[in-house]
Amino acid sequence: MEALLVQKFCKESKVIRTSRVFPNDVNNHNTLFGGKLMSDVDMIASISAARHSRAETVTASTDSVDFLHPISQDNSVCFESFVTWTGKSSMEVFVKIIAEDLKTGERKIAATAFLTFVALGENGKPILVPQVVPQSDEEKKLYATGADRAQARKVRRKKSKELADFFTTGKPWD
Repeated sequence: MEALLVQKFCKESKVIRTSRVFPNDVNNHNTLFGGKLMSDVDMIASISAARHSRAETVTASTDSVDFLHPISQDNSVCFESFVTWTGKSSMEVFVKIIAEDLKTGERKIAATAFLTFVALGENGKPILVPQVVPQSDEEKKLYATGADRAQARKVRRKKSKELADFFTTGKPWD
């Protein structure tokens, strides 16, 4: 791993994107497709990871996506993401999704997500990333609980690998 021991504030990786919900974005309940939201979450989180590391990044895992309130066609949807916690080459990115009723102005947290990205050097191998420094209360809360989430990710990944070893790769039609 290449040496790169610096620190960056969470806000240096912040990305904000607001968009409308159009008819082709909704499901049969007239709410935003979960898959559309998840794609947008991965897209914006990847920008935060790249801003923090200033390197090529890959999604290592989507740790959680919690759908808290449906997002309707009358809403705009605002994605806010930033790096909340770092390991050696990995970065945890938090994404807050806010739905706003465009007629009333009411805003609510519609979903939250945590993803993990790994920074890669030119040789395609993991590189060290800057440590993250929280400033706001929200950033400090997420940073303080980051090590617990990182440990849970390690346990979940180990269990996923064990389960994957059990599965067959044969063609189901044979």
